[in-house]
Amino acid sequence: MKLFLLELGMIRYYKDRPVCGYLIRCDDGTDVLVDTGPHRDATPDSPIIARTDPGLLEQLAAVGVRPDDVDIVVCSHLDPDHAGNHDLFPGAEFVVQQSHLELARSGTEARLEATRAQWDLPHLKYRTVDGDTTLLPGIELIESGGHITGHQSVLVRLPRTGAVLLAVDAITQEAAMDPDNRPMTRFDLDADAARASTRKLVDLARRENAMVVRNHDPKQWPTLTQWPACYE
Repeated sequence: MKLFLLELGMIRYYKDRPVCGYLIRCDDGTDVLVDTGPHRDATPDSPIIARTDPGLLEQLAAVGVRPDDVDIVVCSHLDPDHAGNHDLFPGAEFVVQQSHLELARSGTEARLEATRAQWDLPHLKYRTVDGDTTLLPGIELIESGGHITGHQSVLVRLPRTGAVLLAVDAITQEAAMDPDNRPMTRFDLDADAARASTRKLVDLARRENAMVVRNHDPKQWPTLTQWPACYE
């Protein structure tokens, strides 16, 4: 199993924080993409900028993956910086927490509407899960709501590196590793749930001796191994 870290964009209004995605290549040939990033047409004057040179498809191609090769897309959540390119993977199965998909389809959370044209297409195949779930051998989905209902993180167990916890937006920076004193942003909808999820993920990382990848951390990101290199 191999884990590739992809840089899919940048959030300008939070001091140019990176937007990350992840590709997991399994031993049996299954390709799992975690999040699809900001929409590829996001302009330079947008608050969220998509990386286009190279973009998502070019980064995947650099490691030998075509859109049709992607078997599963794990949706951490459907915020516009994470779900802007679902339409590029019509043959994939999209795996999302049931509570989150219900919220998104209800139309009551305005921020999820920004890329609805990309994620809410009738031909896309969604599979819902409820809580912590084994996706495939070595890949665990960890319910981690608070940032938004039904947010999920991903634990990957690699043969050489060991466990890697892709915290996504449950833990976005080093200061957010402290459950009791972590900062909150206006996008974190439930502070109590966010703190509970932080504690859950930090405890999991401790038990697994896992490296925690923080999705929007401009200090950590340059220190990590990024595509086309990988963690094994």
